[in-house]
Amino acid sequence: MNFSSVCYWQPLLPGDGLRIVPYEPEHAAAFRELNLAWIRKHFVVEERDERDLGDPDAWILAPGGFIFVAELRDEVVGTCALMREADGVFELAKMTVSESTRGLGVGRLLGEAAIAHARAIGARRVELWTNSSLAPAISLYHSLGFVDAPLGATEFARANVHMVFEL
Repeated sequence: MNFSSVCYWQPLLPGDGLRIVPYEPEHAAAFRELNLAWIRKHFVVEERDERDLGDPDAWILAPGGFIFVAELRDEVVGTCALMREADGVFELAKMTVSESTRGLGVGRLLGEAAIAHARAIGARRVELWTNSSLAPAISLYHSLGFVDAPLGATEFARANVHMVFEL
């Protein structure tokens, strides 16, 4: 083995041009396309996906939610939303990272930003629904402090895992 050709994983850092920023209207197309790309790769786009991604201002922001965008050198490479479910309860949703930057820590930074924001606005719980086939995502969520919870009711046919983070 030629050790000079071995590449060791190194997370992206702000000095690399990575920024986590609040969603702005100019992010709408990238928010939609990044999310549709991962959903189509693994599942089927569902009615709620179309609704939320088609008009995030109305379905995520207006009810009291928040969207974070990861930009690398001014290109959107990841997204994450906090969707207000009830007083003090938010859903972590629409979290995705572009294929080209997966495994570089972008998802972790988005998750940390979402949790910090939830804490800052006085949320008491953040929950999420995912699928057991998404092992890297589940591992990330556990490492962020989410714990498994009973599945309960969800709008998504693809969801078979429910996790919560108590603040």
